Amino acid sequence: MAQTSTFCRAQQADHLKRAANASLENVRAIATTAAAAWGHEAELALVREAKRDRESLPAAASAEEEGDDLTFSENPDRGLAS
Repeated sequence: MAQTSTFCRAQQADHLKRAANASLENVRAIATTAAAAWGHEAELALVREAKRDRESLPAAASAEEEGDDLTFSENPDRGLAS
């Protein structure tokens, strides 16, 4: 499952904080690298989210149009029968 950009940014911030508070150089290096990776993943997540939002707009518009068509019928007797 793909992570959201919000989750990725939170992870990035957590690793940057960990790097800032680390007393060992290797821990700082690993946390900094992990933060950079989460930042990159956040950018990819933003692209995925934007694409998903673009794709959902036409579907929502067509759903509204289909709702209008539900009241229209080619059968003139429709709605007259009890």
